[in-house]
Amino acid sequence: MVKAVWKDGLIAESEQVQEMDGYVYFPIASVREDLLEPSERRSVCPKKGEARYFHILVGNDCNVDAAWCYPDPKPAAARIAAHIAFWRGVTVER
Repeated sequence: MVKAVWKDGLIAESEQVQEMDGYVYFPIASVREDLLEPSERRSVCPKKGEARYFHILVGNDCNVDAAWCYPDPKPAAARIAAHIAFWRGVTVER
């Protein structure tokens, strides 16, 4: 089982992760959406498309823009559709 953890809070857990460009993407259904808050941040990757970001909230702590997804990925990144990845101190455990 692969887990995403920040500040001792379990954010996601799944055996069905996808890896791309050095990041682990978790299926949206495996992510604790109650710990995510939508961000205004957007970025564009020529290979994957437009990314949308989320803040992670654990207790009174906020990890700004620490999760992202590609709601409509380009064909080369189709396998990460409906998946979320993490960074900025989020630990992925195997």
